[in-house]
Amino acid sequence: VQLVESGGGSVKAGGPLRLSCVLSGDTLSRFCVGWIREAPEKGREGIAAVYALGGLTEYGDSVKGRFTATPDIAKNTVFLQMNSLKYEDTAVYYCVRGSSVFDYSYRGQGTQVTVS
Repeated sequence: VQLVESGGGSVKAGGPLRLSCVLSGDTLSRFCVGWIREAPEKGREGIAAVYALGGLTEYGDSVKGRFTATPDIAKNTVFLQMNSLKYEDTAVYYCVRGSSVFDYSYRGQGTQVTVS
């Protein structure tokens, strides 16, 4: 199983950015595929959890209303649309797969998001 993220970069506060996570070696419908982020002195934070089989998506409180996670079953990909970005969204974003975003077996290499 592999997870490959892309789409990170630098953006000004208030702007949008979209991340992609391509899953290989498994299918989206079997487990939770989601996003976490890690920033210095902030620790790990759950951002979005996609349960494609049940059509359920859950979000962390800090991103509700601004971020949207969408699965594309045909492409085995999960997208994370991030709008109204804030300085405090600066972090390395990881795509994970497991029973939840806090109990995962696989993690991608991460992609840096910097908001200035």
